[in-house]
Amino acid sequence: MESKIKTLIVDDELYSRDELSHLLEAHPSIQIVGEADSGEAAILKAIQLQPDVVFLDVEMPKVNGMDAAKALLELRKSPIIVFATAYPEFAVEAFRFNAIDYLLKPFDEELLEETVKRIEKHFQTSEEKEKGKQTGKLAIDSSGEILYLEPKDILYIVRDEKVTKLITKMGEYETKIQLKDLESRLESFGFFRIHKSFLVNLKYVTRLTPWFNGAYQLEIEGRSEQLSVSRNYVKALRTSLEI
Repeated sequence: MESKIKTLIVDDELYSRDELSHLLEAHPSIQIVGEADSGEAAILKAIQLQPDVVFLDVEMPKVNGMDAAKALLELRKSPIIVFATAYPEFAVEAFRFNAIDYLLKPFDEELLEETVKRIEKHFQTSEEKEKGKQTGKLAIDSSGEILYLEPKDILYIVRDEKVTKLITKMGEYETKIQLKDLESRLESFGFFRIHKSFLVNLKYVTRLTPWFNGAYQLEIEGRSEQLSVSRNYVKALRTSLEI
């Protein structure tokens, strides 16, 4: 993204603010513009700083997170809300405020990464998405040659030991490009990370089947193999796939 996402962290516990701030610093798109230790302070800070997103604790003295969220949504420039709390029982009520996510303490880095991606997607304009989809080919160095692939022809990508394999409509290609690099290049073309080893083109997903321990198996159009979906990616995957 060209501009940073201005972020306000609200929690009455200093340790929790510091932990979340530290974890968010790993994401270049996030700019932490301020912190607040109460619901009242959160409202004042939001008026002053006009953040794009607020990470908001629920259980705070006097003005709690729910009351603060209600006030924040009434502002002229209302931020999106991510509730960050140790109490899962508030989840249903939280989404009445159109929260983009609900994180539980202690924070899980992979789940936080999913949240950040959801935030980034929220702020990515339709114009940017269309521009990305309409132009450019993926250049890969394969067997000493530079190949140019149409992203729409790639079914999925798998990292197998030290080699990355691109499974396309025309055949399979190998490259040494890391999966995380391909993920950043192909995000605007509708690709999604489902596992540490798999990146899929959402356009070709045909079936999602429960497996075990919260994991799923995914099927791709025209392919017989089933791909593993890590339980940490299931929620975000379904959000991306479903109308």
